[in-house]
Amino acid sequence: MASASRNLVIALACAATSPLRAQSPAPLRLSFADAVRQATGQSQAVPPSVAIAGFRADEATARVRQTRSGLLPNLSLSGSWLSRTFNTQAQGLSFPGIPKIIGPFDAYDGRVRVTQTLFDFATLGRVSAAKSQASAAGADRSAVIEASAQNVALAYTRATRAQAVVNARQADSALAAELVNLAVAQQQAGVSASIDVTRARTQLAEAAGRLIVASNQRDRARIDLARALGIDPDTPITLTDTLNAQLGAADVPADRSAAIAQGVGARPDLAAELARGAAARTAASAIAAERLPRLELEADYGLSGVALASALSTRQVAVQVTLPILDGFRREGRLAEQQAVVRESDVRARDLREQVSADVDGALLDLRSAVAQQMIATDRLQLAAQEVSEARQRFKAGVAGNIEVINAQSSLLRARDADIDARFAAVTARIALARSVGSARTLH
Repeated sequence: MASASRNLVIALACAATSPLRAQSPAPLRLSFADAVRQATGQSQAVPPSVAIAGFRADEATARVRQTRSGLLPNLSLSGSWLSRTFNTQAQGLSFPGIPKIIGPFDAYDGRVRVTQTLFDFATLGRVSAAKSQASAAGADRSAVIEASAQNVALAYTRATRAQAVVNARQADSALAAELVNLAVAQQQAGVSASIDVTRARTQLAEAAGRLIVASNQRDRARIDLARALGIDPDTPITLTDTLNAQLGAADVPADRSAAIAQGVGARPDLAAELARGAAARTAASAIAAERLPRLELEADYGLSGVALASALSTRQVAVQVTLPILDGFRREGRLAEQQAVVRESDVRARDLREQVSADVDGALLDLRSAVAQQMIATDRLQLAAQEVSEARQRFKAGVAGNIEVINAQSSLLRARDADIDARFAAVTARIALARSVGSARTLH
């Protein structure tokens, strides 16, 4: 009965580690660098957030063309036919010999009309503001790409961590199975009590349960990675990278001051805020320029008459000057509002500059801490493995019970988890450092 239970536990553990989609197509082999490239839109499958940001940048560019239309010529064609009668008395014409109703008569008119703004400083300012808004939208798109690269990099790292945990739990299960065999052999040799076998089988069952949980977390992490990439969650993914010392490297200066300088110059969120501030200042200037005269040219040419055959050509040329005087102080209110927007943008830009320094310092602290933890975890893992080996030798020699082996086994499990956590922390710190200087898209 105990042997059957042990076989059932092992079978469940093996089933948990097998792929959930046995009938799925060949899995997508994905490296860390490839995942980051896909996150930045350099593949057919573009993440939704990146695609939406691109559309918003296109919208801002289109608004520039819309605003510029106020400075370009307008050309229109018109044609009309009119049949009407006149009531002369309604027009104040009540004289002998003049009929009360004149008509009906036809009138034809065809015309080409051109208008051109010659000088309009307000529209010029609005065009400049629209260009700055387009620049801000482009910087926002870059910020979304940076965030997408970071999110995918973190999702990939979590998936590799989950796979490392599965590998550790598989090693735990293999060790637990070996210790069960050793305990059974010792019991059969008469040098060990049956409780040692029971303890060993308990450890095997616990290892199988932890393996099932780890396998589930690995599959969930791969689903999250697929969602971050904007691909079908059913797509099977094979990760080609592991939690190593090179994972998460990027084009980041080693010196703190250089990293902060790069962040201030390259962070797209800061560039977007600066562009929005420039757009707000230009918009304020455009509002103030509305007080200046506006000069327009209008011309039309066409044919008109009571019959098409007898239509005559007519033309009109006009130059119009408009000088706004008073609009109920609405313009002053709009200008005050825009100036407040400028001050608000200045505060946000200053805060973002300080945030760059904070992000760089925080990432560097986390990276130094992770490196130190990784060194300690490596030593701890070696010592835990040595402890298991020595405890097993003592149990095998009959000088100690397997309680020492179980304690050493638990220490090895914790050491493996600590090693995985330290490596994971180092990679996430490198990713955060790359994001803090605006280089997340260079992660590899």
